[in-house]
Amino acid sequence: MEPKKEKFLENRPTVLVVDDDPQIVELMRDFLLAEDYAVESATDGLEALRVMETHPVNCVLLDIMMPNLNGFEVCRQLRETYDIPVLFLSARDEDYDKIRGLGLGADDFIVKSASPLEVVARIKAVMRRYRVPGPTPVARLDFKRFSIDIKAHQVLVAGSPVNFTAREFELLHFMAEHPYQIFTREQLFQRFWGDIGDRHTVTVHIGRIREKIEVDPNSPEYIVTVWGVGYRFEGAKQ
Repeated sequence: MEPKKEKFLENRPTVLVVDDDPQIVELMRDFLLAEDYAVESATDGLEALRVMETHPVNCVLLDIMMPNLNGFEVCRQLRETYDIPVLFLSARDEDYDKIRGLGLGADDFIVKSASPLEVVARIKAVMRRYRVPGPTPVARLDFKRFSIDIKAHQVLVAGSPVNFTAREFELLHFMAEHPYQIFTREQLFQRFWGDIGDRHTVTVHIGRIREKIEVDPNSPEYIVTVWGVGYRFEGAKQ
C-alpha cells in the first residue's frame, strides 16, 4: 500500500514555499498539505533556485526579505526560465513593493497579515487560471508592427520573437481579438485573475505588454488608456 500512497503524493501539484522564518514555512506546509498540495521549501533565495532545478514545482510562494538572495531577484531569475505562478507573501505592504513585485512577473502579492486559508485560496485561484489558451480557428493575428502566432503561442515584434509570459500572451491575444472594445480594469482582472488578488496586476501587465509591442510605450498605438474607464485595443489587422 505504501508505494501507491507515494505515487499519489507525486501526482499532486507542488508548491515551493520560500521564507527564512521556519514557523511560516511549517504553517503554510500544514495548510497546503490539508488541501492536497505537495510542498517543497527553502529558507533563502539561493536554496529556492536550487530546489527549482531538481524538483518539479507548479507554484512558488515567495518572501521578499531573505538572506543571500532577496525575493525580488529570485522572481526575476525564475521568470527568465519558468512559466509558473509566482506569489509574493511578505510583511512589506507598501504600494512600491507590490508594484515592483508584480512588475517582475509575480501573479499576486499577499501581505502576511492574511490568514493561511486566504493564502491557500489565492494560490488556488492563480493556479486555476494559469493555463494556455485553448484552440482557436484563427492561427495568426497580424498587425503593422507585430504578429500573434496562436498555435505557436508566440508574439513576433518587427519580425523577431519576443518573450511573453502565459498571462501576458493571454491578455494581448484577448484584447487583439476584441479591437476597439473598452474593457475596465475590473473586467480584465475578473477574466484573467478571478476574484482574489491585487488589482495592481492589471496595470502592471498592460505596462509590460506595451514595453514589448509599442514603439513608444508612453504614447501607445495599440493598447490605449481610456481615462477613468480602462483600456482599448486599436490597430487594424494586416
